[in-house]
Amino acid sequence: MTVNTEIPPEPARRHVLGSILRWVSVLAIAGFAVWGAAALFYQAPGTLPLRIAAACAWVLLSLACLIVYIRRASRFAALVYPVAIAGLLFWWGAIAASNERDWADDIAQMTVGVVNGQTVTLANVRNFDWRTETDYTVNWETRTYDLEKLASVDMLLSYWSSPAIAHTLVSFGFEDGSFVTFSVEIRKEKHERFSEVGGFFKEFETSIVAADERDIVRLRTNVRKEDVYLYRIAMAKPAMRSLFMAYVDAANALAETPRFYNTVTANCTTIVYDMVARIVPDLPLDYRLIFSGYLAEYIDTVRGLTPGFTLEQLRMAGRIGPRAVEADNTPDFSARIREGIPPLPL
Repeated sequence: MTVNTEIPPEPARRHVLGSILRWVSVLAIAGFAVWGAAALFYQAPGTLPLRIAAACAWVLLSLACLIVYIRRASRFAALVYPVAIAGLLFWWGAIAASNERDWADDIAQMTVGVVNGQTVTLANVRNFDWRTETDYTVNWETRTYDLEKLASVDMLLSYWSSPAIAHTLVSFGFEDGSFVTFSVEIRKEKHERFSEVGGFFKEFETSIVAADERDIVRLRTNVRKEDVYLYRIAMAKPAMRSLFMAYVDAANALAETPRFYNTVTANCTTIVYDMVARIVPDLPLDYRLIFSGYLAEYIDTVRGLTPGFTLEQLRMAGRIGPRAVEADNTPDFSARIREGIPPLPL
């Protein structure tokens, strides 16, 4: 007598679907355990010990629910944990960005612009005199720019650790030889330090800083000793003006409605992409928008750099650190850091 041990097709499908559902649920509980712990560590009210305690309590709750769920001891995990997640997400969504905090000196003021035809007046242009990162002279200025005399757009990439990660700055040059540099920065409080992980968990607001090059570039090359590269961007004058106004609009919007910085979705490179995409239709998305250290390669692929030179030639010519150190705080700092960089064709 033969015994048919085959599982009927319908029960087999149910068994597979049930197994998939269980594994998805296990992964979801584990994921929320990690995310919730980090969210509570960075954003729970109170002192550091209290935040650590809140994060640990969430992990313990998650582990308990996970064990009960795996053992199928009861429906406790299926009922309680979703309610806990819903409560955590409700709390998370209620955390609002603010422009009213005890800000660090270098981002204490917010750039705002007033437009009158082709003339733009920027309030709170930063022009600090940096001696060290903790020793500096505070100076915020109001400057007026004639967009009819806008002559150039340069991109600067500043590296401090990994070749895959760089801070992006965009510098606008005018016919009189002056420059103003825009930088999308974290708006940190006086007690805070930059954290890539914290940037995922509403640790910082976003700020757009407009600054003199002797401030914002020299801070990176001469004070922080970062490795900085300057690339000339091939852009028609109407597009230059549109990009300048995009920065002004974005700065005004942040002054009106604060926004959290995000390490991936709202950082110095992705915001630049959003603004340039307003000017260049169908600008392709690319992984190098996240790994900003490779941004020059991306710009080169869309033919945005000086033609007639390889990327490596432009990179070597654009390494401005040694020239910046030599120029230091001289009035012609901007001209001297551009010596030897191939010009764009007229």
